[in-house]
Amino acid sequence: MAAQNNLLLLYVFGCCFLFSCQEKVAESSRRPNILFAIADDLSYPHMGVYGIDWIQTPAFDRVAREGLLFSRAYTPNAKCSPSRSIILTGRNSWQLEEAANHVPFFPENFASHVEILGENGYFTGFTGKGWAPGNPGQRNGKPRMLTGPRYSDIQLDPPTEQISKVDYAANFSQFLDEKPEETPFYFWYGATEPHRAYAYGSGAELAGKSIESIDHVPAFWPDNDSVRNDLLDYAYEVEYFDQHLMVMLQELEKRGELENTVVVVTSDNGMPFPRVKGQAYEYSNHLPLAIMWGTNIQNPGRVIDDFVNFTDFAPTFLELAKIDADGSGMAPMTGKSLVPIFLTDQAGKTDPTRNAVLIGKERHDIGRPNDQGYPIRGIVTEDFTYIHNFETDRWPAGNPETGYLNTDGSPTKTVILNQRRVDGNTHFWNLSFGKRPQEELYDRQKDPEGLNNLALHPEYQAIKENLKEALFQQLEAQEDPRMFGNGDVFDSYEYAQESQRDFYTRFMEGESFNTGWVNDTDYETDFKE
Repeated sequence: MAAQNNLLLLYVFGCCFLFSCQEKVAESSRRPNILFAIADDLSYPHMGVYGIDWIQTPAFDRVAREGLLFSRAYTPNAKCSPSRSIILTGRNSWQLEEAANHVPFFPENFASHVEILGENGYFTGFTGKGWAPGNPGQRNGKPRMLTGPRYSDIQLDPPTEQISKVDYAANFSQFLDEKPEETPFYFWYGATEPHRAYAYGSGAELAGKSIESIDHVPAFWPDNDSVRNDLLDYAYEVEYFDQHLMVMLQELEKRGELENTVVVVTSDNGMPFPRVKGQAYEYSNHLPLAIMWGTNIQNPGRVIDDFVNFTDFAPTFLELAKIDADGSGMAPMTGKSLVPIFLTDQAGKTDPTRNAVLIGKERHDIGRPNDQGYPIRGIVTEDFTYIHNFETDRWPAGNPETGYLNTDGSPTKTVILNQRRVDGNTHFWNLSFGKRPQEELYDRQKDPEGLNNLALHPEYQAIKENLKEALFQQLEAQEDPRMFGNGDVFDSYEYAQESQRDFYTRFMEGESFNTGWVNDTDYETDFKE
């Protein structure tokens, strides 16, 4: 009874606080602009303001300094398409039918918040990578623009062949030139950096970076020159994303629009390295996030330790735009608006109900028989991460014979594969590519990189069972098909790219494919378990 009373008090407190914040937002007669800047494959804590010395990000740091820096922001699904689907809808991926998967057909029945903003007076657009990859389909008989009209025609000569030719900042300026006066805007800056491929050695050669400057290599990779140079090349592209963001901030300032623009800077999923992108570990789902909004952010420079996740963006943007979510045309959203965090002056933990996030995945890249996925659900709290793997007979990163297609080709991947092939060293291979037990439990305080699975330790059984119960209860409330014996539906949804559909069968029968995101040497021609 005491626990129920405490929960009731928290609920009442939260509601009162929310209503107070809504009144403050409603007081402003002018709806804010929104600049949503999203990098492609960038992990926490790889922004300078988080304390990392070998990556310089003055634009992100400015947003954090003049606004808010979030220390516990998570995507519920660490892959491009599903993560972006979550951002657009405010719903977890397991609530999105086909859009739970990577490269899906986007369901017609889910509106994106950008579409709704466009229907309610906002001038919208995007540059670079919007919602992708996949088929956005049609809505009301017209091709869908899930992130607004495209602004990517202005190009430049990039510093390496692997970096996009799109001049993100110049296209943003063109968008602002075309915006009608007195009309609020929403712009999606979607860089394709630091997505692979990289120019090997670019971090050292073009940015003057040194492998000795890297103070820590995660313990799930070998620590050698190849891996360290790979990290420097990644850092170079992180900085490229930040450079365009800086020009955009300066452009807004020059036009007198920065004060009334909500600037949100984050990434879609973790870095494109083994055991990270496409998986469900700390570096996979934990992402950088900073938000500024002129003087509307109370007590700027605060660090927020609440758990927030990507379902929170859509309800935040609708509230800022003064659009009633219930009548907006959006499907019911799972996330909660971040506006109360903007308007309080508290740092640290501001909302006691934001004490955990859910994570998971279904099918990402193809490469398993029958285009099957690797279903996971998990819960992250301050102290522990619990992960439930539903199909432990499947390969988590894709089958060896088809190149572990859910891990991008890279020097780091090659080093790990060669250690197993040449030296028989399976330690790092097991961490990145090996099969997993049904349950994983990690102590986030003592083991932040998730190397010591405590799921079978007797002294942790009560903690594991409590976390599993909390996870499954929330998933049931969210009508996750996996909780009702219908999880196979996610494997039945067609991969939208027909040329690679049923990849495993066709590949094993001798058909050639151009899988440009992995290396030819990633394929295990004579693999034995």
